[in-house]
Amino acid sequence: MFNIMNQAIVIIAECRGGKPSPGTYELMTLAEKIRRAKPLPVKAIVLGDEVEKTSQEIAEATGASVLGIQSPHLKYYSGELYKDLLHQCLPEMNPAFVLVSQTTQGMDFAPGLAVRLGAGSITGVNGMSWDGNNICFSRDAYNGKIVLEMLPLMETTVFTVQPGAFKSMEPETTATPGPVEIRLSTTESRNTKSLGIIRGEQKDTGLAEADVLVAAGRGIGSKENVALIEQLAALFPRSSVAGSRPVCDSGWLEYKKQVGLTGATVSPGLYVACGISGAMAHRVGMQGSGFIVAISTDPNAAIFNIADVCICEDLTTFIPLFMEECKRKKRGPLPEQSK
Repeated sequence: MFNIMNQAIVIIAECRGGKPSPGTYELMTLAEKIRRAKPLPVKAIVLGDEVEKTSQEIAEATGASVLGIQSPHLKYYSGELYKDLLHQCLPEMNPAFVLVSQTTQGMDFAPGLAVRLGAGSITGVNGMSWDGNNICFSRDAYNGKIVLEMLPLMETTVFTVQPGAFKSMEPETTATPGPVEIRLSTTESRNTKSLGIIRGEQKDTGLAEADVLVAAGRGIGSKENVALIEQLAALFPRSSVAGSRPVCDSGWLEYKKQVGLTGATVSPGLYVACGISGAMAHRVGMQGSGFIVAISTDPNAAIFNIADVCICEDLTTFIPLFMEECKRKKRGPLPEQSK
């Protein structure tokens, strides 16, 4: 294992609407876990066109030192500019660990940043362990069917961390605010230029308000079986139907019903996964659910690794039987026949 003395743990904050995203504080949680194993200072970098307020907020909530990089060319996210600016400032911090949220934004710039730094790269991190000497990071492979334990061997390693894998750090109201430095940059992208962001029409999907979500995956077999999912959802009050990305890509459900990395993040009291394999990109959107029931014909489905109840059965067989049993229970016992 390399010597990490005089190095640092650096998180790249992600901001939305001028506020740190929840993922930023999840990265802080992982940074604290690493720091307990290896007592290194924790630092954060904030990039944007107005960073002073956000940088101060992170410094006050975490006690970490914060570097804000402010540029008029960062009104909108630019992967090329992120890599350029981070490549300029990270070497002086001598990072052993660079932590990035595995969002669409983080996945865009993190691997290229690792290449520019001559660093290692471990993506999709969802756990950490320490044996008293080495720090290992875990990630899923083969759609979650196995878990890899990975030991960073480079002096610097860039990590992308699964959203929701670590509980968000609670702001420390009694913490001494860390120092904040703001740098102004006029560097602009050489090859690309952002023309702005056009947001899609926002509609109420019912996903966030639902106490019960019944989600359809590619394993339901056909669009016609979506009706079966809707019937199952109708058994529960305050319920809604959701879907995985393959289902939405196939046009079986609208994209506003998609749960996962590129869809909604939900945490209902009950989540019923029907025909969902449990790929990493889907699990990050629903793993915070209170109780998870999974129905799949694949006994090795990754969704079973996080489900509270695992039902290995064809859903077209199980769901009708389950609904009939629910109706029978609702009707109550049949009256005794007269002799």
